[in-house]
Amino acid sequence: MADIGTERRGRAQAVALRLWNSRWLLAAGLVAVLMVYGFAGMSGYVVLLAGAVLVAAAMLPAGIARQSTENAAAIESSVQQLSGEYLAAAVADPLIIFDRSAAIVHANAAAFAAFGGIAPGMSLSLKFRAPEMQGLLDSILAGNVASDSVDYIEKLPVERAYRVSASSVGHATDLYVLVFKDQSEARRIDRMRADFIANASHELRTPLASIAGFIETLRGPARNDPAAREQFLQIMQNQTSRMARLIDDLLSLSRLEMKPYLKPGTEVDLRQAIDSVIDSLGPLAKENGVVIERDFAEGPLDVPGDRDELFQVFENLLENACKYGQSGGRVVVSIIRSDSDPEPGIDVTIRDFGPGIPEEHIPRITERFYRVDVENSRTQKGTGLGLSIVKHILTRHNARLSIRSEVGKGAAFTVHLPAR
Repeated sequence: MADIGTERRGRAQAVALRLWNSRWLLAAGLVAVLMVYGFAGMSGYVVLLAGAVLVAAAMLPAGIARQSTENAAAIESSVQQLSGEYLAAAVADPLIIFDRSAAIVHANAAAFAAFGGIAPGMSLSLKFRAPEMQGLLDSILAGNVASDSVDYIEKLPVERAYRVSASSVGHATDLYVLVFKDQSEARRIDRMRADFIANASHELRTPLASIAGFIETLRGPARNDPAAREQFLQIMQNQTSRMARLIDDLLSLSRLEMKPYLKPGTEVDLRQAIDSVIDSLGPLAKENGVVIERDFAEGPLDVPGDRDELFQVFENLLENACKYGQSGGRVVVSIIRSDSDPEPGIDVTIRDFGPGIPEEHIPRITERFYRVDVENSRTQKGTGLGLSIVKHILTRHNARLSIRSEVGKGAAFTVHLPAR
C-alpha cells in the first residue's frame, strides 16, 4: 500500500510540475477565454473552470520545479563522473579500450578471463595477429569507418568463435573499443543441426536406394522368378520397416524437444513398469538366447514422472542389452535405493555380459546417430537414436544416465531417478 501511495504522489507532483511550468501559457489562455466569452455573452462556467486551473498552478511552490531541475543535474553529473573502467566492468562480454597507437588502455574482467596475458600498454596488433583482426584495427584507426565488425577464432586455451565489433568512443577522444561477442555455442548448434540433417538424410537414402534397386530388378530380370521375387520383397519389407523405425524415433525426439521440463506430479511404480518392459521384450530375449534376471529392492519403488516415457527409457536400454550383449547369455536388471547419496533416489541398472564398449566411445554414445559398430548396429535394426531419446527423457525427469563398461566383460547402464 505504501508503494501505491508513493506512486500516486509522484504522479501528482509530475502533473503539478507541468502545470507550473505552463503557468504563463495558462494565463494567456485564460485572458483569451475571458475576452471571447465576454463578448459572446455566454455562460461563465468555462471561465470559472479556466480560472480554477490557473489558481491551482499559481499555488504550486516554486521549489518543485527547482528541485526537479537539481535532481536531473545531479544525475547527469553522476553519469559524467563514471569512468570507462566502471562502464566496461558492467559489460558481460570481453571488452578492450585502446588508443590511436593500438595500445590497450583498459580491459574488463571478461577480457582477462577470455584472453589472459593482456595488460595496459600492450599492443593489440601483437596480441591479435590474425589477418582479420589486423584489418579491423587498421580500418578503425585510419578513420575509414566509424565502426566495423569481423569474425575471429581464438585458438587457445580452447577454441572459441567471436564476433568482434570495433568503434570509436565519443568524438575526438582518440579512444576506441573492441567488444567480443562469443558465437561458439551458436556455431556448435548450427553444426549439430547440419550434422543431424546429413545423418538423417543418409539413413533414409540407404534403404530407399535399396528398395529402388530391387523394384527395378523385379520389373526386369526377376519378373518371372518366383524365388527371387519372394526374397527381394522380404528385403524391401525389412527396409521399409527400418525407415518407419527411424521416422518414429525422429518424431519422438522432436516431441521431447518441444515439451517443457516435466514437473513432478504423477507417481510411477518402477517395479510394475520394469516388469512390463521385461515381459514385452521376452520374445526378443528368447530369440537372442538371453535370460533376463531381476534383482529388485523390497518395498515401494515409486518416483515422480511420466510412465510412458520411463517405459520407453527402460525398453530402449533393455532392448540394447539383449541385442548387443547376447554373447553373454544373460542380462541383469536391478533396482536399489540410493538413500546415502546427497540426493536420495532410486537407481535402475541394466547390465549385460557381452563384448562391452571401448572407453573412448562412452562420452559420445548418447549422441544422435553415433554408433560404436555401424554394421552390427544396422544388423540389429538400430536407428542410432535410442540412447539420444533416453537422454532427453531423463533430462526432462531431472534424472541422469551413467555408463560403466569394460571390454570383454559387458556394460552397465544406470538410471539415477530422484525420489521426489
